[in-house]
Amino acid sequence: MSKESLRNSLSGLDRQILELVAQRQATVKKIGELKRDRGENTRDFAREKDVLNQARQLAGEVGLSADLAEELLAMLIRSSLTAQEQDRVAAEGQGSGRRALVIGGAGRMGAWFASFLNSQGFKVEIADPALETGGWMDWHDAGLDQEIIVVATPLRVTAGILEELAQLKPAGLIFDLGSLKTPLRKPLTSLVQAGCRVTSVHPMFGPNTELLSGRHVVFVDVGCAEATREARSLFASTMAEQVVLGLDDHDRLIAYVLGLSHALNIAFITALAESGEAAPELIKMSSTTFDSQFNIAASLSQENPHLYFEIQHLNEYGEEALAALENAVVRIIGLVRGGHEEDFVELMRSGRRYVHDRQERAGESRI
Repeated sequence: MSKESLRNSLSGLDRQILELVAQRQATVKKIGELKRDRGENTRDFAREKDVLNQARQLAGEVGLSADLAEELLAMLIRSSLTAQEQDRVAAEGQGSGRRALVIGGAGRMGAWFASFLNSQGFKVEIADPALETGGWMDWHDAGLDQEIIVVATPLRVTAGILEELAQLKPAGLIFDLGSLKTPLRKPLTSLVQAGCRVTSVHPMFGPNTELLSGRHVVFVDVGCAEATREARSLFASTMAEQVVLGLDDHDRLIAYVLGLSHALNIAFITALAESGEAAPELIKMSSTTFDSQFNIAASLSQENPHLYFEIQHLNEYGEEALAALENAVVRIIGLVRGGHEEDFVELMRSGRRYVHDRQERAGESRI
């Protein structure tokens, strides 16, 4: 058989695979509808485990790599969950006949939230001078009679908008999407004192996120429990894990969750950029660890640097995390230079214990 014939045969097999995937997705959609009708959760971790274990077993029977089989099925499960979640959000959405205003809706996270509300049936209006149409609406001219007003602007701008909203006293639910909350303490307090229904939200995921399973959404109650409950209800039909924190607790934890991780990756990519080692040469010598770290740092380097500076500079608790990073680096340098192998080993073992403890707690939270 010729190479061309084999390639044609391969193309035919590829088509069959895709047709089978389409059939699987159609079946998954029906399962999702049944789950929704019965009030069952979208995600079933026990069932996922069974599917993946079965895939590994079948792989051995047909002569395939077990890892390849598991990876393929995991990808299909993720796609299925995304479709089921989106269907549930649309079916159980609260927005039918209601309006929402997203101030800053042309930004990446603002656009995500506008799309999210739209999928729930809200009629979404966007006020953002960055709209490509040029015919953008100033939020002051929006009437402010919408049921929901989302402020998705840079932190410094958000504070001013919230202060203005406190003076205008709209009746709808108001919340921001800021990565930090303590810089917004004064305007959020002003809104509460003005009798507004206000809370604060922090989606702990990026604007390219489709599946919310395993993602966290943080809600900061600033003194209006009703508003926090209403904001949380917007995510009730998703698989997102909801976390309620106080304003100060949020920023203290964010100093590590975002501040520390950002600083570490910025330092990593900066060290490489200033090392004089050409990227092509490093690629030839790359390792699994290097590639993983590089990919994370490379992705971060494409983000908005002004936002990342805000996260570092405006957090009242940020210095603590940066000092911890500085101390850790200085300590490692000292152990290496001094030849203190046992202390270095204990340092890594301590990290291993911390990781193990975190993984155990994560596992317990799923039960």
